[in-house]
Amino acid sequence: MFQFVVSALRSGFRGKSFHAIFVFGLLLVMVAYLTGYFSPRQPKTVALDVGLSGLRFALVLLALFWVQELVGREIDRRTVIFALTYPVPRAYYIIGRYLGIVVLSAIATFILGLALWLVVILAGGDYQQEYAPALGLPYWSAIIGIWIEVVVVAAFALWIASLSTVPILPLALGAAFAIGAKSLGAVRDFLGQGAGGDTVMAAHFGSVTNIIQWVVPDLSRLDWRQWPMYSMPPKADAVLWALVMAIAYIVLLVWLAVIAFSRREFT
Repeated sequence: MFQFVVSALRSGFRGKSFHAIFVFGLLLVMVAYLTGYFSPRQPKTVALDVGLSGLRFALVLLALFWVQELVGREIDRRTVIFALTYPVPRAYYIIGRYLGIVVLSAIATFILGLALWLVVILAGGDYQQEYAPALGLPYWSAIIGIWIEVVVVAAFALWIASLSTVPILPLALGAAFAIGAKSLGAVRDFLGQGAGGDTVMAAHFGSVTNIIQWVVPDLSRLDWRQWPMYSMPPKADAVLWALVMAIAYIVLLVWLAVIAFSRREFT
């Protein structure tokens, strides 16, 4: 399994998509720096908010492209057959590739997170706002939450890649999954509060949302930006259940990917 992890790391760093999206992520961080000047009183908070959103967007794209290149494209081009000539179970290939993507995502998260950390410090110039963001443990906790969210999305894309015959499908469905899972919490809260007075909508879609939440993870639970931005730490039980949810979905999706890949025939 180790050789599959190493090869994933090498291929991931050499990929053109990695270079392009990583530069795009740095540009988003710089945009966050500029947006800080649109707020005369809270430049650092605005820069942090915009930066975290841009960071998540870039990292999700990176993870999806890594799954696309390291798994989906190898299956499509049948180069995966060479990897399967090793006298090891097929599960090692899928798990090794996924662990490689997890490590790649962690490295990219740390580098972009460090860049955003510096940008927030510099945002606003010499102006010192009254309530500055907490850039210690609260900040890095929010960054870790984004990384966990990214690896959940990567696990879903891996499962799709293991059974898909259309090369672009893991990227497309992975993006749809990331958007839907992130929006699930906001939609559920909106319907639970009466849907703005539309009782028919609340009654009709509320039951559907209650079913969907048992199938699709609520990735908004991993968004802990309120802690560094407004010194509002998440409750310990909420963090615990969010981590349990993420780990459970990762294990389930990787297991489904292993089953699908093990039963797949390559000709």
